Amino acid sequence: MSSLALDLELDSALTLSQAAMGCEFQIRQVEGPACRQLREIGFCEQMRVKKLTNGRNMLCTICGTRLALSKDLADQIMVIPA
Repeated sequence: MSSLALDLELDSALTLSQAAMGCEFQIRQVEGPACRQLREIGFCEQMRVKKLTNGRNMLCTICGTRLALSKDLADQIMVIPA
């Protein structure tokens, strides 16, 4: 993918905390103070994630596993619709 196409795609990306509940997304970028820890638990670029609940702590599924994330962590995960 060209650099311009990637830049345009990231411009249209949302954070996981902004994403609609009940929808499936593809992770495009993980960036922030906890990015290493997020990647270690499965939140890597190209992975699919489904957001199950909203709120201060949100529930999502990734790799067949349900995980709860704080809004601060979800703000470090950029997603696009899958």
